[in-house]
Amino acid sequence: MLQKTATQKKVFLYDTTLRDGMQGENIFFSPEDKVKIAKRLDHAGIHYIEGGWPGSNPGASHFFKLARKIKFKHAKLTAFGATRRQGKTCREDANIQALISSNAPVVTIFGKSWDLHVESIMGNSKNENLAMIKESVEYILKHDREIIYDAEHFFDGYKANREYALKTLEAAVDGGTNCLVLCDTNGGTLPCDIEIITQETIEHFNSYLQAKSDIQVKNSPELIFGIHTHNDGAMAVANSVMAVHAGATMVQGTINGYGERCGNADLTAVIPILALKMNQDCITSKNLKKLVNLSRFISETANVPPVNSRPFVGKSAFAHKGGVHVSAVMKNPRAYEHISPDLIGNERRVIVSEQSGKSNIEYKAKELGVNLGKKGLNEHQIVKNIKELENYGYEFDAAEGSLKLIMEKLTDQYVPHFELESFRVVVEKDKERPCYSHAMIKIRVGDKTEITSAEGDGPVSALDNALRKALATIFPQIDDMHLVDFKVRVIDGMDGTDAKVRVLIESRDENNIFSTIGVSEDIIEASWQALADSFQYKLSLDNGKKK
Repeated sequence: MLQKTATQKKVFLYDTTLRDGMQGENIFFSPEDKVKIAKRLDHAGIHYIEGGWPGSNPGASHFFKLARKIKFKHAKLTAFGATRRQGKTCREDANIQALISSNAPVVTIFGKSWDLHVESIMGNSKNENLAMIKESVEYILKHDREIIYDAEHFFDGYKANREYALKTLEAAVDGGTNCLVLCDTNGGTLPCDIEIITQETIEHFNSYLQAKSDIQVKNSPELIFGIHTHNDGAMAVANSVMAVHAGATMVQGTINGYGERCGNADLTAVIPILALKMNQDCITSKNLKKLVNLSRFISETANVPPVNSRPFVGKSAFAHKGGVHVSAVMKNPRAYEHISPDLIGNERRVIVSEQSGKSNIEYKAKELGVNLGKKGLNEHQIVKNIKELENYGYEFDAAEGSLKLIMEKLTDQYVPHFELESFRVVVEKDKERPCYSHAMIKIRVGDKTEITSAEGDGPVSALDNALRKALATIFPQIDDMHLVDFKVRVIDGMDGTDAKVRVLIESRDENNIFSTIGVSEDIIEASWQALADSFQYKLSLDNGKKK
């Protein structure tokens, strides 16, 4: 059972990405995906992993069968479900039986705390609801499972009918649980109310347990209080933090904040706040450094693009663009960073754009391995050239691969690995089949000329295939490079089909993700620029052994 000592405040991390997170729009994990995610969560030091509701769908049941083969080193797997149904015994209730059959060592059940739900939604009586809670907890404990009780809609219920909301928690404690999780299910409670209600609830149970000497809380000297928040008021993380400040010692949430409606409390923000700003014992420093990779892994598994502006773990969380900011960060990063990015596995980035100054160029050149001491333009001239290019339509804060190549060109250090002689792209369409493309390309590598052709699903795909074919025998390392994203943006729509377009290509190999850019009035030309830069940058990485 859960325990905490008098000398140390342990905060338990409870992840519900595999259940509550999957209720988010466009979020889906197969049972096999869930196994991979559960292993990563365990590896990252999460204490409880909620695997799903085994009584609600076949996929969740299948996951628990697969999970029996996993040997968790740190986490406890949890099955989620409801209290018994009204008018049924626990033995008769299929959902309760599914929780037991899951073989999960921990069971989390939820019950109703708000009399609105009890009477108006469920058509139940208050007394029967209390009996459902107490009997369900008792029954699960008899099957030798650790049990966590989630008080659904607790904060709304507390504000509507304080006495009854507390009675629902008392029923769970009388049933034998030692862990009560207070849920802001609608996500609309403010942090100040979360703190006050959590404090009052903890104080109530201090008195309740003292007065009820006949109640024995199994294997624990005191109750553990948890918090489960939703983000409908953009307060989920703040509400979780305030609950811990008020005395809660379990935080439920999801990685990346995935969840129904506006999502759940984002553990990628909650965890570093607890560990680094509140000095809570919740995760080791070694595991804290895994947060960024964990966030990106789950984004990729969900097939949802990472949010660059996500606090702590986002690509832009420690990105600096303004010249004044960069100048200060070069002297002391604390000037514009609230924590050191390496503590959570992130990294500092300096962006070069039309708002950049000399400091941005100096920092970025050092980061990209470009020696500004070489002949060619100086820092001021480089800034001027980059600003002119951005005025034309380039956007180097989103294309650091192309930025490195541009800086090498401006400092006379650029040595191309191949040069284009010509290419031709043919797009065909007939009534029997969709469009298909054929590209023929002629490039020069040193003194050697290569001419190849290839087909593709579109003109860019055909060019990509033809260029790969031409380079493969000379640079076999390009086999592990793949295009993962392709974006086209019309820069000024007022010019109609004559408008300039910006093409951004994101590529990756085994160790790197990099972006390149092209700008032209012709979409094929812009695409070629970005595509060629991606191969040039990949080959420069391999030559320089840059991570």
